[in-house]
Amino acid sequence: MMYEFTLIDMKILEALAEYGPRNLTEISRKLSMPAETLRKKVKRIHSQTFLRFHANVYHTNIGLKKAIVFAESLPGYEEILFNALKINNFWIFLSRCYGMFDGCIGIFTIPKESCPFFESYINQLERLGIAKNSRIYWSTCFHYIPINSQYFDQRTETWILDWDGWLKEIKNAKPELPYTLMDPKDFPMMADEIDLFIIKELEKDATVTFRMLANKLNISSQLVRYHYYNHVIDKGLLESFEITVFYFGKDSEFYFFIFSFDDWEKLAKFASSLLNKPFVRTLGKILGKNELYVYFYLPKQEFKKLRDALSKLIRRNFLKSYEYVIQDLSSSLRATIPFECFKNGKWVYDDIKYLEQLQKMINESAPELIKVNVI
Repeated sequence: MMYEFTLIDMKILEALAEYGPRNLTEISRKLSMPAETLRKKVKRIHSQTFLRFHANVYHTNIGLKKAIVFAESLPGYEEILFNALKINNFWIFLSRCYGMFDGCIGIFTIPKESCPFFESYINQLERLGIAKNSRIYWSTCFHYIPINSQYFDQRTETWILDWDGWLKEIKNAKPELPYTLMDPKDFPMMADEIDLFIIKELEKDATVTFRMLANKLNISSQLVRYHYYNHVIDKGLLESFEITVFYFGKDSEFYFFIFSFDDWEKLAKFASSLLNKPFVRTLGKILGKNELYVYFYLPKQEFKKLRDALSKLIRRNFLKSYEYVIQDLSSSLRATIPFECFKNGKWVYDDIKYLEQLQKMINESAPELIKVNVI
């Protein structure tokens, strides 16, 4: 039986994303709810749903440039393509996908000086014949959209998704972007090894305690606290806290979109209109272009309504074009920053090792490709 969310559940999840899962005392004060009652409600939601707390890293400030890869697979080589993308240690998300094409989507965080090597690696997948029409979109860091309880109807305990209202809102939206969606001037390394370890652990579970981190690092809790507040927080190494929960129920799906616009103002209006919507998970602006990445979360029956709304925007010459794929939740993986690749104060991107591992995988999994494609 599916868990039935209430308005107070939505307000709790909304507050957890805003203040972080560590600040239950502050959240209880904001919600005028006893702290013990809050803990029980969070525990109940966690026990009856898929509920996870993660920290979102601001990769720009740790010397990493975000890449979104759309890779169409040759028929029969879908799993091989997935594994080929997984060889590169700098992936943070991988998924099989379908829709406008069958293949994979990958999100990578690449050291800024290694971007040409990464592009070469993706191109190699096409030369080998396991991918076609692969595209790399270099993006800003992602802007996470927290749950917004104002769209949850307390009386019916259902979500209100007003597509016509959204279209009107786009027209009147201010052409402004949050700092996370502005093209950065550089990708500085502002973290040390302890900072990166803390970040990596928070990505896995944002509720991890300073004491637990201290035990793993074999240092004092006081030193962990110092690094967290004086480095991780003060230097802007974290973008936000993320709540993962399927609040639209079992008949819902995730969609990856790339939108193209004729000018920056239209892009900014469109992005601005999405900053508080419950059907959006994350946004990212494609660097140097009037293109926007959007990760949607929708009830399946609402997807056609989204497509209809987008068609209206195209006919009005507001939106230039878009492409999308649907996430295959049964073949999706998430990873943290590649902490093991940080050595002597810098990221180590071993391009030769990745190509050798790719060659070995092809030899073992698809030797027929070697006969006609040579690395």
